[in-house]
Amino acid sequence: MSQRKIRAVYMRGGTSRCLVFREGDLPHPGPARDRILLAALGSPDPYGRQLDGLGGGISSLSKACIVGAPSHPEADVDYTFAQVDVRSPVVEYHGNCGNCSSAIGPFAIDERLVAAQEGETIVRVHNTNTKKVIVAHVPTRDGEAAIEGDFELAGVAGRGARIALDFLEPGGAGTGRLLPTGSARDVIAGVEASCVDATNPLVFVRARDVGLTAGETPSAVDANADVMARLEKIRVEAAMRMGLPTSASAPKIAFVAAPADYVALDGVRHAAGDYDVLARAISMGNCHRAFPLTSAMCLAVAARIEGTLVHEVARRHAGDVRLGHASGVLPLDAKVATRDGAPWAERVTVYRTARRLMEGFVRVP
Repeated sequence: MSQRKIRAVYMRGGTSRCLVFREGDLPHPGPARDRILLAALGSPDPYGRQLDGLGGGISSLSKACIVGAPSHPEADVDYTFAQVDVRSPVVEYHGNCGNCSSAIGPFAIDERLVAAQEGETIVRVHNTNTKKVIVAHVPTRDGEAAIEGDFELAGVAGRGARIALDFLEPGGAGTGRLLPTGSARDVIAGVEASCVDATNPLVFVRARDVGLTAGETPSAVDANADVMARLEKIRVEAAMRMGLPTSASAPKIAFVAAPADYVALDGVRHAAGDYDVLARAISMGNCHRAFPLTSAMCLAVAARIEGTLVHEVARRHAGDVRLGHASGVLPLDAKVATRDGAPWAERVTVYRTARRLMEGFVRVP
């Protein structure tokens, strides 16, 4: 049987990799499109390796993006994010990926969907998953997205051109409310938790309340079956409290602690005084090696909301919220104001690098 040939670009965006398609090259949303994404990435794979596709066997390497003409009046392109499960035939569209978002501006420039401006090109991206607009500031040289620069991103080897992403009005992206339960903290499955929805919905718990420090390696967390089962129980109950379907991808769950000395995966020791909050995040049943970017943005917003567990443990000052995670320290700028007597997230700004790795066609049976 011959294979179908579909144009695609393989990209690194932040600390993730993704297959990026032009919308016109795929079927309309539905089972036919999902079958292509699953086959291209090598899912489902009971062995968890995705050897028969381009996925990498973990959630951060099993992603797809679809880019097309804008449906929002203030956007240059539409962008739909798809999380492809490794072991089961499931494609989820419940939230966005901040890392993959950093690849969309460079893709749009290099595909001539947006006219390049020498020095910096601003690409306004409408994420269809969250119905939010992201403003990407993309370094541009000679009509293409630049890749060379001096910005070092924790979790990615080497340096690259810094892409600034402004996520505008990120609150309520998944549930319609910044605090989906109406409270900055609740008791969920026997522990205090904070449910916050900014760029993506998340539930935060104190690390010590589930027997952790937040300085553990991801592999150590994954190997602790009792803790993982307890975190999943909290996550599922939180999903119901937030009015979300109890899917594998949303909400994510993170455990947080006050800063303490820890050693990152690259062997570098980070002192407690070098960052503001220590955390680890669970997504699709695994502890992330690099904190998922949309989860980090939600954490930064939560750190600015009085009463949340993140606000309780984080060092507070006027500058960036500096997140200590398994791959290093990530700075984020979050602005939270008050509207109608309640907290309101104005924006979150993050910094990433991205690179086009391969272009051509994927083959799908």
